Amino acid sequence: MMPRALRARLLLASLLLLPVFFGLTGFALQQAFHHSLEAAEEERLKLQLYLILGAAELQGDRIMIPDNLQEPRYAQVESGLYGFLHDRKDMLVWYSESAKLISDALVDELQVDGLNTGDSRFYRLPEQGVFVYQFALLWEISGREHSYVFTVLESDNQVKAEQKAFNARLWGWLGAAIFLFLLVETALIRWGLKPLTRLAEDLKRIELGQSDKLTGEYPTEVQAVTDNLNLLISNERLQRERYRNTLGDLAHSLKTPLAVIRGARQERLSFDEYQTLVTDQAGRMDQIVQYQLSRAVKSQGRTLAKKTPVAPLIERMVAALNKVYRDKNIAVSLTLDGDYQLPADERDLMELLGNILENAYKYGHSQVAVNCSNGGGMLQVDIADDGAGISPGLRQTILKRGQRADTSAPGQGIGLSVAVDILSSYDGELEIGESTLGGALFTIRMPLN
Repeated sequence: MMPRALRARLLLASLLLLPVFFGLTGFALQQAFHHSLEAAEEERLKLQLYLILGAAELQGDRIMIPDNLQEPRYAQVESGLYGFLHDRKDMLVWYSESAKLISDALVDELQVDGLNTGDSRFYRLPEQGVFVYQFALLWEISGREHSYVFTVLESDNQVKAEQKAFNARLWGWLGAAIFLFLLVETALIRWGLKPLTRLAEDLKRIELGQSDKLTGEYPTEVQAVTDNLNLLISNERLQRERYRNTLGDLAHSLKTPLAVIRGARQERLSFDEYQTLVTDQAGRMDQIVQYQLSRAVKSQGRTLAKKTPVAPLIERMVAALNKVYRDKNIAVSLTLDGDYQLPADERDLMELLGNILENAYKYGHSQVAVNCSNGGGMLQVDIADDGAGISPGLRQTILKRGQRADTSAPGQGIGLSVAVDILSSYDGELEIGESTLGGALFTIRMPLN
């Protein structure tokens, strides 16, 4: 089972990977050292063969090699260094004193054939435990040329001993290197993960109410996380504050319609008049509740929101409004060039654009125009209608953030207050002007990034 702690995971990965890495490294070094040993052995045997060749003398029609060579091991039986001389008929012409007790099977394995004059050959007989170096030459005796093959054998015990000693040292050092590497890596992992430990401690202090946000400097990779966490914490606190404010606003807003209903009992109203008054006030209370709920549950901020395509959203809402207001036969002009996307919650955009588009359908006579454009990194959405428009004196009043329904411009409802509230949380803005169609022009601007 994979451990949950990052430190344990990194150490486990190192325990799995380090032996493989150092194992391959050790194997490569072993092979390199082995090849160097064989190359050195070949050079030694070549020198030994030249020593025998230099001592060879011609006596009559035969080649004679003295028993006392400069290398004393040739005179010692089973010394581990042996010399042989074969003619081209594979006949053994001479062998050193040290080879007297050597097995016939080993002599038979010597590859005398296949060498041209002047060629040399080096190989190993693992089963016999010897290295072999051979050299072919042409010797003129009594006017006739004779081919000979000089052979030098040496036991591989020394090479094996050196290889074994090297392997012991190599794996000892590699084992120590793995242990040291793990110690250093443990310290580095602890040091590298220290910001995460500090982050957990800071979060614990926030949970205990000892701090309001994550403080201090963090590495670049962690700083983005802490910034988003601080934003999340701030938005959560703002949301709770919004809930409290909304409950207070809702209670305060409902006082007026409730007072009107209670006061109607003291007035001499007919049943129909009283029913109409109660119906109107109930509708007003429903509007207030819906507005306050919209303020309470809408998204806060844009940093954590994913991007939402604007054009498809507008097209869906226009299609729905065409069905709702089919009796008015509104002619809609859409200019939605560009694949614009806003870093905003889709529900907020639907609430924002839906309220303003519905106003255009509701108060326009027969035409509505929607245009999207990019201006200095801001998406601008112009929604125009051919209705009566909004007088300049009321334009600033109805755009005040959190405007109450009972103080909104007549006929505009509370939708504009919700729209302004949403835009404020995304650093956007809303302007009201006069459209070329003769009615109102609502201009929405929101950052594209």
